[in-house]
Amino acid sequence: MSRLRRRRPRLPLLRTKRPRRRRHPWRFAVAVAGVAAAAFLTVVYWPLDDKLERLDPRLEQMLAVEPESEPESGSAAPTADRFVCDVAYVNDGDTLRCQNGTRIRLHAVAARETDETCSPGHPCPTASAASATAELRRLASNRRLSCERIGQSYNRVTAICWTPADVEINCAMIRSGTTVVWDRFNRERAICRS
Repeated sequence: MSRLRRRRPRLPLLRTKRPRRRRHPWRFAVAVAGVAAAAFLTVVYWPLDDKLERLDPRLEQMLAVEPESEPESGSAAPTADRFVCDVAYVNDGDTLRCQNGTRIRLHAVAARETDETCSPGHPCPTASAASATAELRRLASNRRLSCERIGQSYNRVTAICWTPADVEINCAMIRSGTTVVWDRFNRERAICRS
């Protein structure tokens, strides 16, 4: 009987997972170095506001002063901040677009948005957006304006513009009652000076 010894049933072995060996520990280091290099180069070569030609090579040309095209009028004496705008389109009561693509925001003028709202913190005229747009179209559509660049706002040049008859568009919009003076910007450079 000793030969016929009863075998004990074998319990299945519990296999424990061996920790995976990292075959290429340098991959993580290379990935981190690549991300750091990309971030560094992005910061170094990011276009700055003073280098507009990096943003769009045509931008400098669009904003360039054209002294030979200046209309002859008393208030439009050529200076470094003067440019000519052949009006192609009136967006709303305080914004227009020139034929060369330049968008102009009338300096120190506040009009309602096209959806008849006023942004929080902005002056809000009582006149409708449609009446302000119609008035700006009457004053500026299909005309060559002489403009003085004051600053920049949301990819638009803020400017004071005059018609060939020497009518200041910004001031005419205020006097029409369809827009109001934005005092904060009017203190920086006053409109309606003449």
